[in-house]
Amino acid sequence: MLNVIKNRKLYYSISWFLTILALLFLMVFKLNLWIDMTGWTQTEYTYTNLEVNKAREIVSNTKKTILKDWKEVINSVDVYKITWENKIAIIAWFDSSIGEVELDALKTDFKNKALKSLIEIDSTVSETQYINIWKSFWDYIKNTAIFTLFITVIWIALYLAWAFSWILNWWGIILSFSSIVIITLFHDVLVAVWFYVFTSNFLPDFKIDTFFVTALLTILWYSINDTIVVFDRIRSNLKLHTKKDKKDFKDIINMSISETLARSIYTSLTVIMVLVAILIFWPEAIKWFVLTMIYGTLIWTYSSIFVAAPMLYDFNKDIKLELYEKKERTIEDKMVV
Repeated sequence: MLNVIKNRKLYYSISWFLTILALLFLMVFKLNLWIDMTGWTQTEYTYTNLEVNKAREIVSNTKKTILKDWKEVINSVDVYKITWENKIAIIAWFDSSIGEVELDALKTDFKNKALKSLIEIDSTVSETQYINIWKSFWDYIKNTAIFTLFITVIWIALYLAWAFSWILNWWGIILSFSSIVIITLFHDVLVAVWFYVFTSNFLPDFKIDTFFVTALLTILWYSINDTIVVFDRIRSNLKLHTKKDKKDFKDIINMSISETLARSIYTSLTVIMVLVAILIFWPEAIKWFVLTMIYGTLIWTYSSIFVAAPMLYDFNKDIKLELYEKKERTIEDKMVV
């Protein structure tokens, strides 16, 4: 039987190291944000005889003319041809530190100058679509995600308090099962974010976008699910192994972890195999979501087994457990008078 409780301090040390490292890294390094997380524009043009490479050159030169305080305000631009159509699209990423009113004027200036330059080499060029995304969109996504996280954690904490209410006294419930889930959620999401941000600093193609936020919320669900599976097995074993079995809380937790270990590992391996296949063969648009999920799978599997369950022991090792004892029914109990 795997003795996780005996080596729990080692597992705690690993988690503390990863958590502190993640916090320091996220405070120092800049996030590699995708276009939907910053101020950007996308403009589409129709044409008759326009060369895409020539358009890229023109747009690149136009980018250098959009200045504020003698500094370029466009971080980067991308020009690509729309397949099967005589259309090109120009995407420009702007410095989001500029005020919205001034930034909007700069975006319009860039759009007009680019159109004028393109018309000079092909008089048939015409603007067909213009999309202007503000930085406030990212703020909205971020605030919505935080609110969703808060509501989710509160409901899960209340559920655990109700589900395990027969085991511990009221304070034990609040300070153990619910608190541990909140702690492990914070741990799993933070470390997964750190792994992803660390990767994106070496592989610029992996950016932070709305799919990344979706992946974090998905990690929350899987992390809660995996932790509750272990906790539910502990609850079941507390029902089965009463005081008559002479088993203490430590033995019950170790036994429960051993019984769920194979299930957790096999489930996580299956998820990772599918995610790796998607990462390799599926469209590029969701690869950031997939990579975040891979990191999250590794972290929540580790934390549910080696962090959450040992914490449950440390939170309650000095509390007298009121174990469930099944009442033996006799023939007299079934008699109707």
